Amino acid sequence: MQVAYALAAPNRGMYRRRDRYGDTFTITMPVFGRSVVISDPAEIKQLFQTRTDVAENLEPNLGRVLGPGSMFALTGEEHRRRRKLLVPPFHGRRLAAYETIVEEETVRELASWSEGRAFATMPSMMRITLNVILRAVFGAEGAEFTQLRELLPAMVTLGSRLAVLPVPTVDWGRWSPWGRFWAMRREYDAIVERLIAKAEQDAQLDQRDDILAMMVQSRYDDGSPMSHSEIADELLALLSAGHETTATTLAWAIERIRRHPAVLRDLVAEVDAGGKALREATIVEVQRTRPVIDIVGRKVKAESLPLGRWTIPKGYTVMVSIALIHDDDAVFPNARRFDPSRFLHTKPDLYEWIPFGGGTRRCIGAAFANMEMNVVLRTLLRDFTLEPTDEPDERRHSRGIANAPAKGGLAVVHRRVAPPLATATAERSEVAS
Repeated sequence: MQVAYALAAPNRGMYRRRDRYGDTFTITMPVFGRSVVISDPAEIKQLFQTRTDVAENLEPNLGRVLGPGSMFALTGEEHRRRRKLLVPPFHGRRLAAYETIVEEETVRELASWSEGRAFATMPSMMRITLNVILRAVFGAEGAEFTQLRELLPAMVTLGSRLAVLPVPTVDWGRWSPWGRFWAMRREYDAIVERLIAKAEQDAQLDQRDDILAMMVQSRYDDGSPMSHSEIADELLALLSAGHETTATTLAWAIERIRRHPAVLRDLVAEVDAGGKALREATIVEVQRTRPVIDIVGRKVKAESLPLGRWTIPKGYTVMVSIALIHDDDAVFPNARRFDPSRFLHTKPDLYEWIPFGGGTRRCIGAAFANMEMNVVLRTLLRDFTLEPTDEPDERRHSRGIANAPAKGGLAVVHRRVAPPLATATAERSEVAS
């Protein structure tokens, strides 16, 4: 009964259990088995700070579809070594260099938008984030860019749905969903192998900013390189973590600000003045009120895990309910209210605001994703007038891993005549800095 209810009403089910049992309760989860769900800030912080030999990554996890060489699948020292290797390109100079790519892809996609009629923005956001990742992460161009752009949307969509289902013991080939996914994965591996071969032969590889080029050149502390299969797995992991989730958050951002005209008006005024503080706060608030991922967690490896008021036995899964902590009035006063101003002069506590997970497994692409959403929204509000609406909120629709707006983030837009001079000047200054 718990499993059926979790599948039929995943969000409502969590709220009802909290109302009935409090901020901690046990549940039998599909795939994960016997689990403890927590939403107390102190216990969440303690879990995220727990040593990896006591509580490690969820099992099973996305490594089943992304491959054993991805950070989703790695644990312990192997995970630490890989994370150390991959953190640098998501910060500093490299991150600033990706802004131009994001704006180029946004302008290209928005040029196809129709004016004066309602349309779902989610497909556009998916194309923008996919193209950005193919250029900034894969360094793809030409034939490989086209092939990956055609292959990956279907592969990611199928993989996200299979990630929460058991892996079959028999391969039925293309007659089964898993068989179709594995066929796509073989095609993907062949394309990435060609990209790696091109990179290894590139005399100016050290001048490239894409992450594939960095992976090819990177070395662990012992001097060993990443294998080709590890690179392929990690590229797919970065795509999966940063493509659909970022696109979905952007669709939610449009859905939210259209229903809050005062916020929309202030955002447009800020863009025209060349500012960004309210836009950044709005992105944080969208992620708080409409997190696209339901849960993060750990698997208890030690004989027991002392966690606040509880002692949790070996083998149990500890789930952190992102929705419940984000919706807690004791943590975020008047939590149901969409109010970006709550983050205007303060940064969120990373043990209370957790759309990117936490601890040693916090998403390494968080800064990249926030930069990308910032640039996309800035470009949209600069170039288009977004009509507000008093229609009911769009319901959450599960896409397997991510929760998307049921109608795709509907929008009605009109093209603005030209960006104000102050905006253009401020943007050049922002990119330069």
